[in-house]
Amino acid sequence: MLKNIAKGIKAYFGAFGLISKLKLWKYFAIPMVISFVTAILIFTSAYGLSDNIGRFISKIWIWDWGKETFSTISNFIGWLIIIIIGLIIYKHIIMALSAPFMSPVSEKIEAHFTGNTSHTHRNTSFAQQLWRGIKVNLRNLLMELLLTIPILLLKFIPIVNIFSTILLFLVQAYYAGFGNMDYTLERHFQYKESVQFVRKHRGLAIGNGIVFILCLLVPIVGVILVLPLSVTAASTQTIEALKLKPITVSEA
Repeated sequence: MLKNIAKGIKAYFGAFGLISKLKLWKYFAIPMVISFVTAILIFTSAYGLSDNIGRFISKIWIWDWGKETFSTISNFIGWLIIIIIGLIIYKHIIMALSAPFMSPVSEKIEAHFTGNTSHTHRNTSFAQQLWRGIKVNLRNLLMELLLTIPILLLKFIPIVNIFSTILLFLVQAYYAGFGNMDYTLERHFQYKESVQFVRKHRGLAIGNGIVFILCLLVPIVGVILVLPLSVTAASTQTIEALKLKPITVSEA
């Protein structure tokens, strides 16, 4: 799995050049706007809610001694919880709404690498791609929240909270990579088959998602460029994992 994680990360190095070479930037215009606006809405709301969560957590401490210290810690934990949940919701919203725009990008990348410009895969409409994106990301959102909540509770345990942070990051990365890979998989597989495929290639999903999450740590620029780079990187690796062969002269 480590090898596939490395491959998922390495795919980003050629993403920018491939986007320019295939003239794909125009397809990313609307998704980049969606990403930017969603980020502003989610994280401004999260900022306002963090204090409320912090005050709620601080009520657990019923003693007078150390109450101020615990309140400070509670405010930080409240902020952390809101940011993490906000990040989860943010990425699934933008990946779901961007599905109809990202599928053509993935298709052009597939045609570039395989040489196959004919439509030998499933043809899907704008509405079908949007519904597929919503369905996949809603499922992933629920699964991710079910895993994230108990991991967040581990943060109250000293030492263990160090490992819980790593685990939380990997969970976030996996589901981010899952969404990016599905833009290619939706043309080849039904929903359940795609889930099985990503599970089998979870290393690629994690590798792609690691850079996706790290991109979001870069103010403004990261939010704008995260989809173009991550979708392009995921498409190249998913196409390779599908073992789609280029058309030869004799086959054409």
